[in-house]
Amino acid sequence: MTAVQTAAPTGTGGRLSTLDRYLPAWIGAAMLAGIALGQWVPAVGKALNAVQIGGISLPIAAGLLLMMYPVLAKVRYDRLDTVTADKRLLISSLALNWLAGPALMFTLAWVFLHDLPEFRTGLIIVGLARCIAMVVIWNDLACGDREAAAVLVALNSVFQVIAFGGLGWLYLDALPRWLGLDPTGLEVSGWEIALNVAVFLGVPLAAGYLTRRIGERRKGRAWYEDRFLPRIGPFALYGLLFTIVVLFALQGEAILNRPLDVVRIAVPLLVYFGLMWAGSFALGKAIGLNYERTATLAFTAAGNNFELAIAVAIATFGAASGQALAGVVGPLIEVPVLVGLVYVSLWARRRFPATDPMIPSSKGTDR
Repeated sequence: MTAVQTAAPTGTGGRLSTLDRYLPAWIGAAMLAGIALGQWVPAVGKALNAVQIGGISLPIAAGLLLMMYPVLAKVRYDRLDTVTADKRLLISSLALNWLAGPALMFTLAWVFLHDLPEFRTGLIIVGLARCIAMVVIWNDLACGDREAAAVLVALNSVFQVIAFGGLGWLYLDALPRWLGLDPTGLEVSGWEIALNVAVFLGVPLAAGYLTRRIGERRKGRAWYEDRFLPRIGPFALYGLLFTIVVLFALQGEAILNRPLDVVRIAVPLLVYFGLMWAGSFALGKAIGLNYERTATLAFTAAGNNFELAIAVAIATFGAASGQALAGVVGPLIEVPVLVGLVYVSLWARRRFPATDPMIPSSKGTDR
């Protein structure tokens, strides 16, 4: 097993590394360290945000790439055809991500933030930005299907480029007008969204694919999975912790200066993550998916691309806007909640049969 797979409780605590055993504590410490760093050394925040890629701080981009590469290097790309042939999974994922998710966030934003239009708009933008980055970590921690995760995040990336602008118009302008509510305009650059997808998915996906292809060709699959993958596996969690520190160093001041606003934004986010994950998990089991693909369906539906949401909010409304603050609160809530749901997912694993005879097992030798 690699560090990523053993991060959750499995009843073999003595075999886990310190990082794995206390992962929630390390994530909490990373959040606090980031906030403290941003407060005590203000120049750090300016330096971290000085260079950007597609509106995202370069250090955050580096952390996300480091986080995603080891997981995508583990994907067995010769098995992707078993995922694309599973229409239950693909149709369910598209419906959850691009119909249910944005509609649920729109509803929650208007229910909980009807009197705060800036936060409401920011929350709706978060709901429109479907996850293509950090979800690979949550999926791997929950022992989900890596091949399925690779296919689903690729689908999300394509739909993100095509549909984000249109959905922004629908949920922030057209639908509120039809319902007699206050509309909000949103100008989104399709180029920026495409760049976001290319950087945060395209680069690590290409690197992971080439690493496996070249490694297996030169050394064989046994060497690649038994010796190489365990060496690079821990870097996924190092990248996750680094990303959290940088993100909260950049946004900690906004969080500390407006604690009551953070609470108001956090409540609908908590409801959203809980409902999306639980509903998706229940749907996966109901339609007969095995545990691995059910977990993948749930986490890809529940996660959001907060990097894109923050970039769009800042570019459209400004860094000091309420819309940007709502985007910042997204990962503040998403990270601990989805880590907790990893443990819930692993607990629920016992309710599934060991294998699904209709779907080849996705487990690699490093699990």
